[in-house]
Amino acid sequence: MNSAIMMFEKTVARYPDKIAVLDEAGEISFCALRRRAMGLGTALLHEKKGAQGLLPVIVYLPKSIDALACYLGAQYSGNPYVPVDAAIPMFRLQNIINSIGQGFLITNAALAESLADIQFENVQLLLLEEIEKTEADTAQVFAAVEQVIDADPIYIMYTSGSTGVPKGVTIPHRGIIDYAHWLQETFLFDETTVLGNQSAFYFDNSTFDIYTMCLTGAKLILIPNVLFRFPAKLMDFVAEHNINTIFWVPTVMISVANTGVLEGRSLPSLKQVLFCGEAMPNRQLNIWRHNLPECLYANLYGPTEITDVCTYYVVDRPFLDSDPLPIGKACRNMRAVVLREDGTRADRGETGELCIEGSALARGYWGNSEQTRKVFTQNPLSTYYDDRLYHTGDLAYWGQDGNLYFVGRADSQIKHRGNRIELGEIETAAKSLAGVQNACVLFDAEKEDIVLFVETEVDLVLRKLNLELKKILPVYMLPTRLICLAQFPQTPNGKIDRISLRNQLKGETL
Repeated sequence: MNSAIMMFEKTVARYPDKIAVLDEAGEISFCALRRRAMGLGTALLHEKKGAQGLLPVIVYLPKSIDALACYLGAQYSGNPYVPVDAAIPMFRLQNIINSIGQGFLITNAALAESLADIQFENVQLLLLEEIEKTEADTAQVFAAVEQVIDADPIYIMYTSGSTGVPKGVTIPHRGIIDYAHWLQETFLFDETTVLGNQSAFYFDNSTFDIYTMCLTGAKLILIPNVLFRFPAKLMDFVAEHNINTIFWVPTVMISVANTGVLEGRSLPSLKQVLFCGEAMPNRQLNIWRHNLPECLYANLYGPTEITDVCTYYVVDRPFLDSDPLPIGKACRNMRAVVLREDGTRADRGETGELCIEGSALARGYWGNSEQTRKVFTQNPLSTYYDDRLYHTGDLAYWGQDGNLYFVGRADSQIKHRGNRIELGEIETAAKSLAGVQNACVLFDAEKEDIVLFVETEVDLVLRKLNLELKKILPVYMLPTRLICLAQFPQTPNGKIDRISLRNQLKGETL
């Protein structure tokens, strides 16, 4: 299979009249979604006017059926799509437009009004209301699809760059094809699967939902974003729509657990609870497992550069609240390597940088070969052939049980008073304490303080917290400052907004 769109084609042939996607505006069948997408693909081919090479298609739309139709439409035209946030700052959107070079931007009439100050140059603006009038030309579309090879990019997903300029992670069709088939085989997804989507489409976790639907005929339900602020209503929605599979970020799962809405709640439809994006604390996971013991729970790990997920751990035993949760073993056709700073292999139990190789690796960063060369390198353990390796920047170690354990970001590792400290380890310990709903640890280099941010509804005192932490951590790792908040700021992806918290350390407001 050369193109991920062919997975969708086979599914449409099997389940043409089955509902594919439901959003706040309505629902659409597989055959109707195909018809819309092929029409959009035909329109893009008409606009391309014989131009050679790939022309990325920026999709500037809210999370919706419309957006999904555009992603599939781009694939039918043989071009990669670029999902962006409908609330994206214009400065960032301008940077993305500048980055892709020649291409297209699809939006609707309402959002187009916000683009008055954007300089498009080689990017052509297309209104969805106009191009969706184009009748599908099946022969033209499939001629374009046949030209695609599995190494071609299926999408370009922009992430934050260290310089402030977004990086366009370029994922090949092969990465999505392998990932979707691995998900199907590992978690037994099929046409009876009902997916409750939480992730934004410009966040890589969304590929789990989108391409499980495309491959298996699963029903994809786009949960309204507002419900994630109201855990009781969120779980009511899960029950009402018979959602049996969720793939959420831990911040959402923590919020649901902390509010107590799972206690005494019956969710007979829910069968699989998967999570990824941050470290999941066992205290809140244990609340889920206690109240919904029949569900399968799995901890998935992977950066955007690895097509979403590269390791996984199906929770198969009890964990103490203070225990670390494994990120498991590599997915099929992937390999995880833990390296020392000198490029040699770390011993079991020894912390080093987690590096990944395999079919799901990104092709690099669109239009940024310099940054690509920094993190996609020759595997130092393979000297006799070209063996491409991605440096995640995450610290991990192989446990005695044969599983990988995530420690934290390499750039969150500090040296404090002669001791090397991983801030993520302090976070894990703090999350296990009574009264702590969530925790984040930052280092104030100017004052040499280890600052513990705690999300809590009760009055907490640093001295008392440290008395408990001393049972888990060495004294030199204990926080020196405590900041309590009723609620952590969050990124649009549902993660803790660490930049906002760091700004507070500088005396700025959240």
